[in-house]
This record gives sequence, structure tokens and C-alpha cells, in this order.
Amino acid sequence: MKRNRLGDSDLTVGEIGLGCMSLGTEEGKAVSIIHKALDRGVNLLDTADLYDAGRNEELVGKAVKGRRDRVIIATKVGNRRIPGQEGWVWDPSKAYILSAVKESLRRLQTDYIDLYQLHGGTIGDPIGETIEAFEQLKQEGLIREYGISSIRPNVIREYAERSSIVSVMNQYSILDRRAEEAVLPLLHDRGIGVIVRGPVASGRLADGRSIDKGYLDYGVEELLALRERLERLVSPARSMAQLAIRYSLSHPAVSVAIPGASSEEQLDHNLGAADVQPLTGDEIAAIRVITKSNVYTEHR
Repeated sequence: MKRNRLGDSDLTVGEIGLGCMSLGTEEGKAVSIIHKALDRGVNLLDTADLYDAGRNEELVGKAVKGRRDRVIIATKVGNRRIPGQEGWVWDPSKAYILSAVKESLRRLQTDYIDLYQLHGGTIGDPIGETIEAFEQLKQEGLIREYGISSIRPNVIREYAERSSIVSVMNQYSILDRRAEEAVLPLLHDRGIGVIVRGPVASGRLADGRSIDKGYLDYGVEELLALRERLERLVSPARSMAQLAIRYSLSHPAVSVAIPGASSEEQLDHNLGAADVQPLTGDEIAAIRVITKSNVYTEHR
């Protein structure tokens, strides 16, 4: 699998990683999927303390035992569970981040995290304090690098200007081209790597599941018509999902795409995108002609 440098960091990642949120909570199945991914050349595993109340981190930790030096573990922080209270609250404070990292390290059974990401963020956060926390963790050797997971341009700009983030995780696909307007050019200029989530738009660009719910500003009929037009770019050697993953990798700012997988079959299909040719300039242009150049309307 092709490897890319993550931003200006020393982290080198396979161009397709594994988003671990969809693994489920059954240990045998989840560990088997992760092992197969690693055997196929995946080296970036993305999890979060939020997923299944920490169970996802535990499963990743079990799966990488004996293989830790081959894996780049990315996890996230910022969503805090209050004992006796349902759900989570947002807490990007320095005190909480310095506390939460210890629990993630315990669940992951490791003494360092390769990429620690803020799991969201608003323009009203104490951003300076949040940055201080990540910088302290780097100095202490508990994390190698840090980044943010955000679709808010105003938040992304603040961190790009004020911190030493090496990555931004952002939703980007044929159906969600909002990042093309300003976010991807900004990050490319700053040497900050993009980790793409949602490259197959929750299955709408794969098996068509959930298509009856629409997607962003696409209605059901629009999605059906678009899938028909995209079929012209599909071949026996390249499925719709693989076409979509390759599109998400086509922007020069993007370092890695992390489609999720809930089965080994789905994993195999996604990773097949690493074996097909990158899209040509003409193919990228054709996709952009038939899709919406949608833009962010909030958090600009």
C-alpha cells in the first residue's frame, strides 16, 4: 500500500487506514478485522474514548499486542462522561485532557499515543488552554503528535494558525465537497495532513444503504440519479465504493482515508481501493461536473 507522510510530522501512514468505530463490541470479531487490516498493509487505526464508552479503545489495544511498533494509533479526547449522568458533555479543558489521556493509555495498553486528536471543538473553547495541554503531553512523551477532528472552518483556522497540529480529520467525499472551498487549500498550504472520514458517505456511495434518507443537500431522487451517472466511471476492476475512496484521496492535502468496516468482507472491499489506479484528472473533473460544489453555511 502506498504510504504518505502525515502533514509535516514523522508519522508515515498507509493511504487507507481503518476507522474503528464500526467494529462493534465483540472481541473476537473486532480483533480479527484489525488483524486482517494490518496484514493487508493498514497501519493507521483510528478510535476514540467516546466509542462504545471506551470499549473500542480496549479492543484496539488487545488487537495490537505484539504489533505495537507496526501501528499508528490515533484516538480522540474532549467528550466527558459525568458519573450518574446520561450521555457526554464537551470538555476541552487542559485539566480534563491531561486526565483523560491516562485512561486512554490504560485502555489501549500502551505507554504512548501516536496521534491524539481533539474530538470536535467550537470557536468559544479555551483554545489556548487546549493547545497547552497537547503541547505538554508531547513534551512528556505521552503523545507523539496531535491534531483535531472538525468540520468547522473557523475552528480549523484557529488551530492551523495557533498550534502545531499535524492533522485535521474532516468529512470529505463525492457527496460532501465542502472542504474543497477553503479547508483543504488552507491545510495544504500549511503542510497539515488531512485524514478523511466518511469517504463512502455512510454507504450511499457503496451499497446504497440509507439512500432513502438523502444526504446533506441531496434528496433521494438526486442521489439515485447521481449513482446512475457515477456508474459510468465504475468498472469490473473498480467498484462504486472504491471510486469514492479514490476520489477522497485525490486532493493533494489528503494523507489518508479511513473508511469503517463492520466485517472482513467490507474491509477487503475498501482496501481494494489501494490496488486500483488513482483517478485521472479527467475523471476527477467529470465527477465534479455532475456533483454539487457544496459549501459550509455555518462556522465560517
